[in-house]
Amino acid sequence: MSSPAWRTLALDRGDHGVRIDRVLLRHLRDERVSRNQIQNWIEAGGVLVNGAPAPRAAWRVQAGDAVAVRFDPRPPKSRPAAESIPLDALYEDADLLAINKPPGLVVHPSYKNAGGTLMNGVLALARDWPAGSKPALLGRLDKHTSGVVLITKSGHVHAALQRAMDARQVDKDYLAVVWGKPSPARGSIDLALDRDPWDRRRITVTDRGGQPSVTRYERIATAMRGTAMRGDKPSGLSFSLVRLRLITGRTHQIRVHLAAKGWPIVGDAVYGRKATRIAASDTAEIARAFSRQALHAWRLAFRHPVSGKELSIVAPLPEDMGELARALGLPVDIIAHPPDKPEGLSPRKTGQ
Repeated sequence: MSSPAWRTLALDRGDHGVRIDRVLLRHLRDERVSRNQIQNWIEAGGVLVNGAPAPRAAWRVQAGDAVAVRFDPRPPKSRPAAESIPLDALYEDADLLAINKPPGLVVHPSYKNAGGTLMNGVLALARDWPAGSKPALLGRLDKHTSGVVLITKSGHVHAALQRAMDARQVDKDYLAVVWGKPSPARGSIDLALDRDPWDRRRITVTDRGGQPSVTRYERIATAMRGTAMRGDKPSGLSFSLVRLRLITGRTHQIRVHLAAKGWPIVGDAVYGRKATRIAASDTAEIARAFSRQALHAWRLAFRHPVSGKELSIVAPLPEDMGELARALGLPVDIIAHPPDKPEGLSPRKTGQ
């Protein structure tokens, strides 16, 4: 195991007069550290300014200061290992595999999840594929999001589908249970997204720079469930079942977009905190008790890159989301049979 190492920062004019925790956050983007980690390092004496421990996180860097930080370097990446993990295959042919990912399963190995992931299980399945096959994920889902994950079996198929996605020739439809009643009933959310400068694990809406991000939505059903308290005043409490289509595919895009519009996803512990604070009722407690974000990657539709066949791969709504919807009074049978072109959601572009 590597020992903690000192890293000297190459400061520039933009750092003059800036809090030292913000300076470190900026210069350590490649390490994906959080503001809390940096502040802990400062408190533990792991950050030096001109050879002496930084006195506090709010200390402001001056021109000519020498800043060094001590932390554990990330271990080198290793190839993921094949593991026998039960996987629910929705579709498979010689070129593609579609898995119905359950909530709680990490998609790809990482520093904190070296094994037990969906990709580890796919590598075990790939032992029986023809020689030269190389499984690769086409997009990912958050750990607590369920639904369709598409895996390609060769590099040329992966490249073809990636081009189709870039050209918006792949429909990616999601289902979500949200707080509130999206209005109008259908529309587009067009808000640029960027990393939160204070916590690199979070995404935030920004009006300066950021990545252009568009989500189309359609409100399928709404249930009014009594009242909730906003401060000292009663207010109508409602929940909605929403269908969404990704036009762009940014990290946490649906979760951030819905929260920014005032319709956070039920169970979203990161972006849905405001909704759970203001609601106080028996029904709200049902929503509060849901242990993950109620978001499901429901449907993928695209032209097969080899056969040319139009495919529509649907992952049934998972049991926990179905039970939640019914408890909130939302009709889940309305999405049992998806239409070819969901109303209100623009059809994808097709190839020539």
